[in-house]
Amino acid sequence: MWPGEHQPLGATWGPESTNFAVFAPEATRVEVCLVDDGPEGPVERRYPMAERTLGIWHGALPGVMPGQRYGYRADGPWEPDRGRRFNPAKLLIDPYARAISGEAWLVDDVYAHVYAAPSEGERVRAARMRTRDDRDSLQYVPLSVVTNDVFDWGDDDRVRPRHRWTDTVVYELHVKGFTELHDRVPEHQRGTYAGLGSPAVVDYLRDLGITTVELLPVHEIVPERHLADLGLTNYWGYNSIGYFAPHHGYSSSGDRGNQIAEFKQMVKNLHAAGLEVILDVVYNHTAEGGADGPCLSFRGLDDYGYYKRVEYGRDPYFDVTGCGNTVDTTYHPALRVILDSLRYWVTEFHVDGFRFDLTPALARDRTAIDLRGAFLTTIGQDPVLRHVKLIAEPWDASMDGYQVGRFPPPWVEWNDRYRDTIRDFWRTQSGGIRDVASRLAGSSDLYADDGRSPYASVNFITAHDGFTLRDLVSYNHKHNEANGENNRDGTDNNRSWNCGVEGETDDKVVAALRRKQAANLMATLCLSTGVPMITAGDERGRTQRGNNNAYCQDNELSWVDWRPDDAWLDLYETTKAALRLRREHPALRQRHFLEGTPAVDGGPKDLAWIHPEGREMTDADWFDDRLHTFGMFVSGSPLRDRGPRGEVLRDASFLLWFNAHPEPGKATLPLNDWVDRGEVVLSTDSGHPVGELVEAGSVIAIEPRSLIVVRQA
Repeated sequence: MWPGEHQPLGATWGPESTNFAVFAPEATRVEVCLVDDGPEGPVERRYPMAERTLGIWHGALPGVMPGQRYGYRADGPWEPDRGRRFNPAKLLIDPYARAISGEAWLVDDVYAHVYAAPSEGERVRAARMRTRDDRDSLQYVPLSVVTNDVFDWGDDDRVRPRHRWTDTVVYELHVKGFTELHDRVPEHQRGTYAGLGSPAVVDYLRDLGITTVELLPVHEIVPERHLADLGLTNYWGYNSIGYFAPHHGYSSSGDRGNQIAEFKQMVKNLHAAGLEVILDVVYNHTAEGGADGPCLSFRGLDDYGYYKRVEYGRDPYFDVTGCGNTVDTTYHPALRVILDSLRYWVTEFHVDGFRFDLTPALARDRTAIDLRGAFLTTIGQDPVLRHVKLIAEPWDASMDGYQVGRFPPPWVEWNDRYRDTIRDFWRTQSGGIRDVASRLAGSSDLYADDGRSPYASVNFITAHDGFTLRDLVSYNHKHNEANGENNRDGTDNNRSWNCGVEGETDDKVVAALRRKQAANLMATLCLSTGVPMITAGDERGRTQRGNNNAYCQDNELSWVDWRPDDAWLDLYETTKAALRLRREHPALRQRHFLEGTPAVDGGPKDLAWIHPEGREMTDADWFDDRLHTFGMFVSGSPLRDRGPRGEVLRDASFLLWFNAHPEPGKATLPLNDWVDRGEVVLSTDSGHPVGELVEAGSVIAIEPRSLIVVRQA
């Protein structure tokens, strides 16, 4: 082995040699292990790394080509009570591996300590955790792969998002689940990056009207042992181990580095159709779990540094993720892994942004949340990352982790207050419309006080976690028996309504009501101020049969069913029409909070809330908990927004009627000096079809549980 260089970290291929560099500051010996296939299993060649610079072990090997599999072995102190778990019997994944090959078999051999089952007593488990297990893990662990990242991007050289936040519509999907059952995707590409980038899928996404695909985790994934014991797996993928490597299980072209080019081609195809790609990233914890978890990578190189402790210098781990460990972003090498990973995905894979899982866990200084701390500050000043789209999941698994409305610009946030309020409104449990109006208008109570814009709110009705939209209107209770936890897992706070019957039914009245309720919820989402996020398949009526925690269901329960037989295609048309209205009319996607005052002297108010009697809402109306019918007037002539040269923009005005009441009602269309006639452009009310003209001052009947959108004619 030649001395090599200590930068960059990872395996860097060159025509003369491949350089290896890995951070392990307290190790006493580190070996690079090249692994090849042999007649009786993997064959390993070990090369000690003699050079160490700033805690980084490094060396270069001539003749090592892309596609070569490798790993590290690190020796050093065995002091598990002090966070030092070096064990040279365990082959370790390179934290900077660009590709990872093979599966992890979580047998006893992959643990640095002698494994003890959860059923064994605490005293026995504690004793075994202090005892080093010297069995070799080679045949049970994934292997890092030397890669060559060359790719022809053509004219796809843009490294900034393609759509302004106000124009953005997010579509959250699972790479495998979206195409696994797609009959128009070539069979060998189903469930893969190539399948997601195929013409049939790209055309569907573009025609639907979304702008941005948000991929559930695609970093290399290792499932938890308890799931494997149940014959299940971590389908969602929130259990990362390789922050630079596209998960090999979603590759149709192999796992010896081929997954890199396939992922890039997928991004290139989506970009060519005008679609952005955002990654859901899980930097808050790793797949190594708690102190009793397997030794796969970070734990065997620098356990004391990478993971937070309750008491620094000792165990147990500080866990605000619910997954056993929390990555310590106050530790500069751990923070560097995250930042290097983020930049790599932007510069090498051309992704347009990230959604950060359990972001407050990353924003902690020691144990307390610090929104001015190292993690947010370094991203905010980074010359690459400060320009991409940054979405926070603004809570973690702790009592103090709920931070909705508190993240600094340019971050935007998942807004669960929107989800809960809109769900409650359409099941007549909102207690009036005071909070409903705030959510429809961009949640100024959460974001305006610190100078942020309405698009700081990522609005959603459903997400991967919880009921699908169809199940939200079909089930009152979770049905998670297939998860193997006796239906104890998953939330009980669903805010759902089954329309009178639990689960699937042949009752045509109930079925029709469910479709109408789903259409009401979807149209409300698409036309609310803020950034709408749609969960893949919701627009088609995808069901998980009442399972609200399908994280371990890698099967037809979770995959999108593309057959037309049971699809809610009328819901698809409503979604498409609502997104088209949003796209074509700036009045429905505001950049600034509306103020309820004229945008210009003598003009109409930019926003007004209308009582069914045709007048504006009074203070008493806002506190009427029986009020479930109201109108929302949005003026488009002129808009508070301005064009690129500061010119005044004009658009049609809109009146949206929301009636969540179970009984029919009437509404008086307000008389005013600016709009005297309107055209129905979207409706879930059969009595008011699209194209109907209505006059100001007239009284219209409204069906129970209906939404009507009227545009200035």
